[in-house]
Amino acid sequence: MTGPEAAGAGTAAGCTAATAAPSTEAVVRGTLDKAAHENFPVAPFFLPRAWRDDLMAVYGYARLVDDIGDGDLAPGGGDARHLGVAPEHADDRSALLDAYEADLRRIFDRAGDGPRHPVLRRLAPVVHRHSIGPEPFLGLIEANRQDQLVKRYETYDDLLAYCELSANPVGRLVLAVTGTATPERIRLSDAVCTALQIVEHLQDVAEDLRRDRIYLPAEDMRRYQVQEEDLAAPTAGEPVRALIAFEAGRAVRLLTEGTPLVGSVHGRLKLLLAGFVAGGRAAVRAVEAASYDVLPGPPKAGRVHLLREVGATLRGKG
Repeated sequence: MTGPEAAGAGTAAGCTAATAAPSTEAVVRGTLDKAAHENFPVAPFFLPRAWRDDLMAVYGYARLVDDIGDGDLAPGGGDARHLGVAPEHADDRSALLDAYEADLRRIFDRAGDGPRHPVLRRLAPVVHRHSIGPEPFLGLIEANRQDQLVKRYETYDDLLAYCELSANPVGRLVLAVTGTATPERIRLSDAVCTALQIVEHLQDVAEDLRRDRIYLPAEDMRRYQVQEEDLAAPTAGEPVRALIAFEAGRAVRLLTEGTPLVGSVHGRLKLLLAGFVAGGRAAVRAVEAASYDVLPGPPKAGRVHLLREVGATLRGKG
């Protein structure tokens, strides 16, 4: 459900002989291929084909907005050209996000010609078929705008407000695509998505710091006497480990709060949602197994551990 946030491999460029510009298909494929590198399943094989196609269109939108915000677009400027951004501004993340929002809004302008970017053209029929409003899509853009301006979070509540933009819209979109959204399911989904975002932040402390971002609340860092330079060490000292354990506990409580979402649905969707919850639990277990030392690199859960967590979640023993 998270968005998503795990970086993928670079895109394969389809080129014309004259300009070496990526083809439309290459631009879409380069974005969608990153699904294989995400922490959680995007559109697994067991879902109905229609759901898989629609979820991949939603994923493409979310992946591209994150790539813009992180400066991870494919080389060649193809995305900027599709969005109508001049070559001299092709590396201006704020300009690209503004253009992406303007192109997104063309989906909802029935009188216009529709969006220009191929990822958004793929998304447009999904939005209309499921009567999805612009809010969750705009939230993801706003989260990436915030990433350009806000590098530190003072309180846990500040971080939760960021997750409301960066993570929770993805879960809401999954519910919209599958036609299962209710106020209670949205509440539960928000808890799961926020938990997954927090876990990902814990896994990626070192990588985020290299981007000059810290998603550990400053008030908690002070409580555990952790300085920013401690996060740049090759391995974590005891204060950092204690801080990561504290934040991991918060994520577990959110996962527990949101787990009834799994039992509220049936069939293949139940398996998908169990996979999201289990993925979060398995990731926390991996952090625990690393003795909360996340600085050498993201602790990852093995497939066996993930499947065990899926089984436990489906049995209601998460």
